[in-house]
Amino acid sequence: MCLALPTNRSCPATISAIGEEAAYAARHFDVEVRLLILDSSDDASRSAHARAVAELPTAANVTVHHLDEAAQWDFLRDIVRRAGVAEPDTVLRLLLPADVSYGACTNRAFLIAAALGCRSMHRRDSDSAYQVLDGAPVFPVHHELTSLGKPAAEACTGVTETVLDPAHADRPVSLVGSSFIGELSVDIAEINRLDQGVYHDVVSLWAPVGWSDEDKRYLVDESFKGAGTAPFTADHSTLTLVDPMRVDMCNISFDHEVYERVPLPPATSTIGSDYFLIHLVHDATLPGVLHNRNIENFYTPERRTDAGFLSYQTRFVKFLLSMLYFNSVYARMSAAGAELLDDQQHVRADTIAGFLRESAGLDRSENVWRLDRIDIAYRKLGGRYETFADQLAGRREQLLDEAERDIADFALLTDAWAPLMRAARELGFGRTGG
Repeated sequence: MCLALPTNRSCPATISAIGEEAAYAARHFDVEVRLLILDSSDDASRSAHARAVAELPTAANVTVHHLDEAAQWDFLRDIVRRAGVAEPDTVLRLLLPADVSYGACTNRAFLIAAALGCRSMHRRDSDSAYQVLDGAPVFPVHHELTSLGKPAAEACTGVTETVLDPAHADRPVSLVGSSFIGELSVDIAEINRLDQGVYHDVVSLWAPVGWSDEDKRYLVDESFKGAGTAPFTADHSTLTLVDPMRVDMCNISFDHEVYERVPLPPATSTIGSDYFLIHLVHDATLPGVLHNRNIENFYTPERRTDAGFLSYQTRFVKFLLSMLYFNSVYARMSAAGAELLDDQQHVRADTIAGFLRESAGLDRSENVWRLDRIDIAYRKLGGRYETFADQLAGRREQLLDEAERDIADFALLTDAWAPLMRAARELGFGRTGG
């Protein structure tokens, strides 16, 4: 298994904690653990991370790979060359872009996991921590390794309850995940404190425009809150088709049969760009396990600075604009259901790529409307939100173009994904400096 921690910020305490989870996994399950730290942080933070890695206790069947961006680039360049994909320079840019990309960093983890021979990938985040019960950390990997990859009919013996159509019993458990407690997953709580009406108007913009007011109110009430604030007291797990609203990418695991076929959107400066596979697993009727070993979410100080505020709000706006395209794709995936799977129960990547390409041609007037609503809402809030609205006004066409290009790039990467994965498995990892 690959236990992955992508980071672009200082997080030595998180590295120490995830090292404990890796050791726990190897100790309690018959598994070899590859702890993968993909480090895009500055030199000082990277040095602190190297020290944290060096201080991890030696654990049987645990190997740590701490890779800076130069090492990641070397690996990616080698597999892109070996894969012989169309537009290799573009594909490289999508895998390791200059700007922050939540999807791209996880795609790199997927490729390296394949090169390492891993059967599953388990992702954590650097701005989160494990809960503690009776002095011991509550590790999500316990539920992940109990069920992931097993046929649902077999996995049902390891969960608290089963809420799954028997028609899906022969399909593999393809996702095991949970959520978080603490701060909202999206840093917009201040908007709610300033004006609840504005908060509703802004958050509802990620819904399909045809939804009823009641559906939008429900979405707003459920969005970005995770599992609330109640601490962990006892285990509970459910075998089901996992609702994407109930899990978070800081606390997720996927079977390799999913991520080796379809990547995540490589969009830059866009929150939520790493959630696509959660929707795909659900819509394709692949079983999953939802458990309650929620992770504690917190905000790093950088978000509270003026620069951090502006960059984060831009990522939020780009997320809202991306929904023009993803709402269309999600609707088509939901309608297709099990037809998204071939006779081997594998996702049809070519079908997904087709949905993505076709959505890129959608009329952009809906996104023009979204930008108008955002402008009105943020100006109502005043202060730094009005300053942000002023900056946004000068970037409208650029943002509209980026949202359309992002979905087209995702289709391009999805087309290239199978040869990239094949090249990663063939190349392996130790021969590329890892």
